[in-house]
Amino acid sequence: MVTGHTGFTGSWVCSWLLDIGAAVGGFALAPVTQPSLYTATNLDDRVTSTIGDVRHPEGIRAAMDAFMPDAVLHLAAQPLVRASYARPVETFDINVMGTVHVLEAARHCPSVRSVVCVTTDKVYRNNEWEWPYRENDPLGGKDPYSASKSAAEMVIDSYRLSYGGEGAMRIATARGGNIIGGGDWSGDRLIPDFVRAVTQGTTLTLRYPDATRPWQHVLALAQGYLMLLAALFEDRTTASRSWNLGPHETRQHSVRDVLGMMCAEWTSPSLDLMDNPLSEARALALDSGLAANILGWNPPWDTPRVVQETARWYREYYRDPSLATAITQEQLALWRADLQPMTKSRV
Repeated sequence: MVTGHTGFTGSWVCSWLLDIGAAVGGFALAPVTQPSLYTATNLDDRVTSTIGDVRHPEGIRAAMDAFMPDAVLHLAAQPLVRASYARPVETFDINVMGTVHVLEAARHCPSVRSVVCVTTDKVYRNNEWEWPYRENDPLGGKDPYSASKSAAEMVIDSYRLSYGGEGAMRIATARGGNIIGGGDWSGDRLIPDFVRAVTQGTTLTLRYPDATRPWQHVLALAQGYLMLLAALFEDRTTASRSWNLGPHETRQHSVRDVLGMMCAEWTSPSLDLMDNPLSEARALALDSGLAANILGWNPPWDTPRVVQETARWYREYYRDPSLATAITQEQLALWRADLQPMTKSRV
């Protein structure tokens, strides 16, 4: 069962799970963007979907008891920093209490053996230093979004320690970076904002162009989530912990760098530069050595290839929206073909 299955990441994860023969259930709000990847790829015809809100515990409990999943991937969240400033109570309610409700439903569902809760790279107390954060670095959160995800990490750790004993469900958290890829139409994100500017002829507002971020294709995170679910399901005790899932590249790419790559792959929209109006972090990087060495998580595409494939997805979609399913499946096949042999055995 995937919570947040109607969202951008959830849709890619569901496509991967279906491709490897899994029976997939989902619990989420209806798609919040128009268009949406979930609708464009006709996932509603292939997933046992329940439309509901993780803030309502009875809904997620009923959906989980009806579907009886072996594994749960918790993606449902309020994921936007700027929205968290505008709606802090909603952000904490969804990201903290929503996580409690999902874990409670999983705890009382006898079929569940593994749970992966997705948080963010922004859970760390950001010191604006140049070296990457490791899993044992202090958590924090200046903005409501980051703070809510840090608080969720404490909730998850409590459930892991309180209810994750021998023979019980095993729980892990995954801390990923800035995800890009085809099919994202969210607000206040670089690539969707770029796509809207290009396709609608509007101006792209670029917030803090020199900030660096751990840019990743959505399939890198999907790969990591599925590998974690598999490791937990196999009862590998070393997997029941928090994991960084950030790019392996040593070079840090700025917002300006990624925008330049997108322009080179497609076209250049009109720009309006804005210097970090909400005090977002200037620098952020993750050390993902644990995931690489213990899980064998080794995403095959570097940032230029990620941007290239992302631009290609959108170009093909806007040429013919009916191609959404075909190009999504094609890129999934390309990604899986490029995986190292050790990784292929798990996903």
